[in-house]
Amino acid sequence: MRKIYGIGETVLDIIFKDGQPKAAKPGGASLNSLVSLGRLGLNPYFISEYGNDPVGDLIDSFLRNNHVNTDYVSRFTDGQSALALAFLDEANNASYTFYKDFPDERLKNVPEVTAQNDIVTFCSIYAITEAVRPNLTRFINTAIQNHSIILYDPNFRTAHLHELEELRPLIMENFQMADFIRASDEDMRNIFGVLDSKSAYLKVRDYCPVLVYTTNKKGVYVHVPTGVYHYPVKKINPVSTIGAGDNFNAGIIYSLIRDRIEKDMLRNLGESQWGKIVETAVDFATEVCLSWDNYISQEYAESVVRSV
Repeated sequence: MRKIYGIGETVLDIIFKDGQPKAAKPGGASLNSLVSLGRLGLNPYFISEYGNDPVGDLIDSFLRNNHVNTDYVSRFTDGQSALALAFLDEANNASYTFYKDFPDERLKNVPEVTAQNDIVTFCSIYAITEAVRPNLTRFINTAIQNHSIILYDPNFRTAHLHELEELRPLIMENFQMADFIRASDEDMRNIFGVLDSKSAYLKVRDYCPVLVYTTNKKGVYVHVPTGVYHYPVKKINPVSTIGAGDNFNAGIIYSLIRDRIEKDMLRNLGESQWGKIVETAVDFATEVCLSWDNYISQEYAESVVRSV
């Protein structure tokens, strides 16, 4: 059976609305994706780090209860598990304040091997963090050598714009390692100053041949070497947008497994094939936006599995 690996940061999200705490959920971009995939019965592997403390115990138990394998998580005692305070605005989009206390030696427990057509996802500021990057890139390069599928989501937010000149070369290295990129219009505006999908693709196509470009209300654009496809999104009134992009990624990964899509097929998928993938990804993101959770519900996951 093909395996799924996600590498990324772990936090406990404490969500505020109108100045009041509304929910506390284990979070982090890759974690959010993997919990949804675990609920779908795909038993993904999480590569991350969190403390050997009560918050870390809570997160570890939550992941295992949702069928996410934590064998490759580094538990540390020299520091504490990270917290993220998420403040929702009037449109229920989040701004964050982080509290982090990590040890000097980071991300020590990465796997040594993947297999052909396994799927690896990495993303966000974690993927360009100096302290974890040597072990992270070693794992990604091993996966490339083993002919695994690599999905990269830069998830680059305005809070890091002051670091852009330093970080952009690392983002470009990540683009080059990926089989396809899933990026939002905000990501590409922040990284390159571009305002449309065509301009974004021109920036990345020499590094990676496939770009899935998401906009808020204007739909999803998929750029491949042979052309571009556009797909609509659903109109909703979100409860919270936390985890929407992460679960869009989960929908893509689930579709690759469901439709038996292999690495060598990605560049040649047509409009109808991408349409099926994007429809699932949009459905996952929509489901998450309608609750306080960062992941699809167990009930929704069961309905997806039954429909296959």
